[in-house]
Amino acid sequence: MIRRLLVANRGEIARRLIRGAHDAGCEAVAVYAADDVTSPYVGEADAAVLLPGATLSETYLSAPALVGAAKAAGADGLHPGYGFLSENSDLAEACAAAGVICTHPTSSNTATVTIGRLSQPGPPQGHFRLAFAALNFMTIP
Repeated sequence: MIRRLLVANRGEIARRLIRGAHDAGCEAVAVYAADDVTSPYVGEADAAVLLPGATLSETYLSAPALVGAAKAAGADGLHPGYGFLSENSDLAEACAAAGVICTHPTSSNTATVTIGRLSQPGPPQGHFRLAFAALNFMTIP
């Protein structure tokens, strides 16, 4: 069970994940770049970690920076949120190497879902949901 979750996103997505972590009885840790310091989600978290760097690739898109922030904050879990690194298996692998639970699928699961999606016509939402459910990942209806 994750007790302290680092939310690796910003804005409204981060606010929703922080609220969900609190509802689940977890402490929430926000990450932020210097220009996001006054954003509401930063204050709504139990703790916040400033990410080094100025660009997206140095902050919210940097798996090493996010995993480092999780370790520095004492977070035992990391949620990538939506966008940014949520579809990049490098984050899951970096978390595993650092001993942080990542709510993101592993690289092999991501490849399975992506290959399955490419072979299906139509919008991706249903296909991804079914593929992740088949891999025993919790999905939102």
